[in-house]
Amino acid sequence: MRLVTYEATGPLGPIRRSGALQGEHVLDLGLARAAQLASRGNPRATAIAAAELPADMLEFLRGGDFALETAREALDHVAGSGVEEVDGAPIRHDLATVRLLSPLPRPNSLRDYLCFEEHLRNCYRTLGRENDFPPEWFNLPAHYKGNPDRIFGPEDVVPYPTITGKLDYELEICAVVGKSGYRVKAEGATPYIVGYTLYNDWSTRDFQFRDSSVGIGPGISKDIGSSIGPCIATPDEFGVESKLTARVDGEVWSEGNLENMHFSFEEIIEYSTLDGVVEPGDLLGSGTIGGGCGLEFDRYLEPGSTVELEADGIGLLRNRVGERTEGPQRQSWQRPA
Repeated sequence: MRLVTYEATGPLGPIRRSGALQGEHVLDLGLARAAQLASRGNPRATAIAAAELPADMLEFLRGGDFALETAREALDHVAGSGVEEVDGAPIRHDLATVRLLSPLPRPNSLRDYLCFEEHLRNCYRTLGRENDFPPEWFNLPAHYKGNPDRIFGPEDVVPYPTITGKLDYELEICAVVGKSGYRVKAEGATPYIVGYTLYNDWSTRDFQFRDSSVGIGPGISKDIGSSIGPCIATPDEFGVESKLTARVDGEVWSEGNLENMHFSFEEIIEYSTLDGVVEPGDLLGSGTIGGGCGLEFDRYLEPGSTVELEADGIGLLRNRVGERTEGPQRQSWQRPA
């Protein structure tokens, strides 16, 4: 399945629902389940379906394996029966008639790891610091905590940040957690991953180096936001060998896959739950693939640039960068005397 959050026009304005992407159509999960239950003569089909397959994707994921299996059964029922609506509400929408949002408009949490040696070495080389490569990188999946309240989806315009003159994209994948876990071993961690989504970790490179120079990791240089989408692809749809591509204004800047991850997502889950937890709706970023951002080549985005990330099995995540509203002089922000 390829799970999405979509927005459609209702009688009282836009409504936000959970769905499944199938070709050029989006099928509503809750209504598909309602149709299945109604076919069995259940008089409360719509109410029960809304509880079992909630319209909010985070609540849907909290339903765990039951929600996933119920969704699959409901979609199979719709495909086999040919039913198209429930109480006048359409189950199937043409993709062109709805708006795809971030599949998780507000993730439970966001952690971004640093799992590609080529990426890190390229960055150190650009900065003239080849000899500073940290040996501890090989021993643990270092990461920072991202901003789950600043999430963009497909086709959203990403404002050009006021604190930078060097805006960058990052080509990454997030594993999406589907179960609660504490002290999970890597060999048993695969069932905790419900799926994968594209992840663009927007970065303000000049301010990022100021931000990190104190030694506590990135702060507002990463708070500018992240893009995810267009869907959460279940593991049968996406694998480490799937091709990843980044284009800027139609030009290919990055290509690769996840095969060279130094730490697997399962190892990331083990590390993250040594004395902590993972919860449904957590996003675990892979880190940027080798050659997967502009910093590696000292090349940056311009206002108005269109950035497209694409992954086999997941789809296309496209965003346009907004125009600069305040000049990059804000990168020199200081506490007033």
